[in-house]
Amino acid sequence: METLFENMNTLNQESITLGDFVLTVIVGLILGAVLAITYKYKSNPTKTFVGTLAILPAIVSVVILMVSGSLGAGVAVAGTFSLVRFRSAPGTAKEIGAIFMAMAVGLACGMGFMGVAVIFTAIMCLVVLIYESIGFGKSNSSLLNKTINITVPEDLDYSEIFDEVWEKYTEKVEMMRVKTTNLGSLNKLTYNITLKEKNTEKKLIDDLRCRNGNLEISMSAQVSEQMEL
Repeated sequence: METLFENMNTLNQESITLGDFVLTVIVGLILGAVLAITYKYKSNPTKTFVGTLAILPAIVSVVILMVSGSLGAGVAVAGTFSLVRFRSAPGTAKEIGAIFMAMAVGLACGMGFMGVAVIFTAIMCLVVLIYESIGFGKSNSSLLNKTINITVPEDLDYSEIFDEVWEKYTEKVEMMRVKTTNLGSLNKLTYNITLKEKNTEKKLIDDLRCRNGNLEISMSAQVSEQMEL
């Protein structure tokens, strides 16, 4: 067990042996694949992100090898690489966490601590699987948050006509958007609502239909427009 945490590479030497290089890349790819498979559990990531996550530890480990074990230079270069993923689109907290996890594994491999990399990957993957299985961090109230679209005639005063329905079924109502459609003959209203109780969507929609002339109504899970960490 003592040798498990010993440095296996000759990083302080001027040259890098072929064995060190091949071992580092192979271990990085294997551990990256394990991280990518774990990340996909109960998630719906893009194919490109999963593929990038799978090879990132190997890339970071090779960067560390190329800088001859200089931790500061290696982290700076590898950090620059990781930021490319978020250059144009903001990443979620889960994506950023996966990127940092893959970088940590690659850093351990590049420094030669293969045992640390394997154990760290096993522990973190186990923790992620447990948290996802038990729904850690998820709020039950999020199931009550809905976005509803209501189509009304153009001549209908919608400002107060739904107040009685909102008071009966919801705790919170916020109008998000009003859009004209069908050449201006109809208005499409978008609300973010919080239901008082579960499984009341059908009754809510039925009562709304009585007030909007039985025109189209759609309801979906509420998606936040802000990326919050």
